[in-house]
Amino acid sequence: MNLLFSNDKRGEYPQSWYAATTPPLKPFAPLRRETRADVCIIGGGYTGLSAALHLAELGLDVALLEAHRVGFGASGRNGGQLGSGQRMDQHGLEKMLGRDHAHQLWDMAEDAKALVKDLIVKHDIQCHLKPGVAEMGFGKRDVAELQDYAHKLQDEYNYGEIKALDHDAAQALCPSPAYKGGMMDWGAAHLHPLSFALGLAKAAHGAGARIYEMSHVHHIKEGAEAIVQTDKGRIKAAHVILAGNGYLGNLNRKTAARVMPINNFIAATQPLGDDAAKVLAQDIAVADTKFVVNYFRLSHDNRLLFGGGESYGYRFPGDIAAKVRKPMSEIFPHLRDVRIDYAWGGTLGITMKRMPYLARVAPNILSASGYSGHGIGNAVQAGKLMADAVHGAAHGFDTMAAVPAPSFPGAGAFRTPLLTLAMSWYALRDRLGV
Repeated sequence: MNLLFSNDKRGEYPQSWYAATTPPLKPFAPLRRETRADVCIIGGGYTGLSAALHLAELGLDVALLEAHRVGFGASGRNGGQLGSGQRMDQHGLEKMLGRDHAHQLWDMAEDAKALVKDLIVKHDIQCHLKPGVAEMGFGKRDVAELQDYAHKLQDEYNYGEIKALDHDAAQALCPSPAYKGGMMDWGAAHLHPLSFALGLAKAAHGAGARIYEMSHVHHIKEGAEAIVQTDKGRIKAAHVILAGNGYLGNLNRKTAARVMPINNFIAATQPLGDDAAKVLAQDIAVADTKFVVNYFRLSHDNRLLFGGGESYGYRFPGDIAAKVRKPMSEIFPHLRDVRIDYAWGGTLGITMKRMPYLARVAPNILSASGYSGHGIGNAVQAGKLMADAVHGAAHGFDTMAAVPAPSFPGAGAFRTPLLTLAMSWYALRDRLGV
């Protein structure tokens, strides 16, 4: 079974609030012949589109292959949060890599946020970019850790955009009875993810990149000139970039061993009107400290966009709205019976260390994926880092590639059950508060 075709109609965006509020681009034609390119990119999400844009701006001949439509996958379905730092916090990075490398990765994450914001301005991408992401905790230990972390970023990383939140300050932002405090990051941001993806596609195409939709890659022949084969055509290229993330499948074994696809789900309520203030008092986004994170924000038409719940098989649940309603009701009991107008799922890639997996998997094949729910900044930056590396400036790529990326335990049919068991244990630990 192929995740590309397990849960969606071929060539159609999911029935999400994002798709309902974004004018689609005119379809790009499929690849139907043999052609050549300096670089062939596989995947039309943030990573691939960023790589295509930056390579085209460097003057290279670029061909991008997307099995469905650009922005079809996690790039067009996610929670829309442009977070600070890496997915692993600085405590963990310092312990794993040392302070110098950890500081490098913090600086790169700051560059990633700036890159996204700069691209939005440069290419006039209308994606409702707004500042502010809070992280909320449930108990004294959670809150103390978040507050201490805010102080660490202020004191050791000179990051002045963050502040600790006590109970009253947290409630003033998000009046949920579940949250007891946290931290507020005004340097982070949130946006309409599908509009952003389509804006990147338009910019890449305008810069000269060739984009082929409905072009499913099923084989790559490695060599000095790689051959990328689709159902109806093929591309011979000096370089290949793998940018499929959770949908890459087994196109590359090294990546598949280190990047696990999981499914996550989002619902959009009916417009809340004046009741939106009972959810968020300011137009910010929120994530919390659950292992399976709850994340939410208000849409520009005052709906609650709430993400929660995961699954680790190939199929989405039959009733996605019900799956999301459960954690949403735990955070906002007064919305237990609110109408849900849209509910959708998507597939992302995670890694063992929750850090992106960047690697040169063959002499002329680069791969970037496994953003583990922190993909807007990471993925856009990864695309640029790979473009730079192809062009001969690999320092940034090599810095990210130096982060350890262990394989998942097990193989083949055993890998997903092992992950499911581990995730279930963490979810139980969350419920028990241990």
